[in-house]
Amino acid sequence: MSTDQPLAESIDNLVYEPVQVTDHGVDLTVSAVYEVAASGRLDFGGDELTDADLEPVPTELESPHDEFGWWHLEGGQYVIQHNEFLTDLTEPVHLQPRNELLARGGSHPSMQVRDHLPLIPLSVTDGGLKLKENARVSTVVPI
Repeated sequence: MSTDQPLAESIDNLVYEPVQVTDHGVDLTVSAVYEVAASGRLDFGGDELTDADLEPVPTELESPHDEFGWWHLEGGQYVIQHNEFLTDLTEPVHLQPRNELLARGGSHPSMQVRDHLPLIPLSVTDGGLKLKENARVSTVVPI
């Protein structure tokens, strides 16, 4: 792992470490995009807690020579999953969208994460967004 970014030692399944690990943090990549097909439920006590039904958004190859496909996302709300996993964190970290995602009309909430990377909502502006498999969409940084 990178000696420049100790946080990298607590992240498994990096797609390509030399690009993802920087002096400022570790970039995380998207492995799946979902649409919410049916609502979940959340109550006070947890007795009526139900997960939302998620349907995977398929990717499309733009060229027969492409190794990875693209998600063609219209404006709206989605849920994304990262390729990477957090392991053995000694302190919480801050998860934030990359500036490159924000500048292209996509966004997800910034949050503190303690022990795992949750599925997170992705907002796409009305103009839509093309997102390639394994695109770097988030960054984790020490708090």
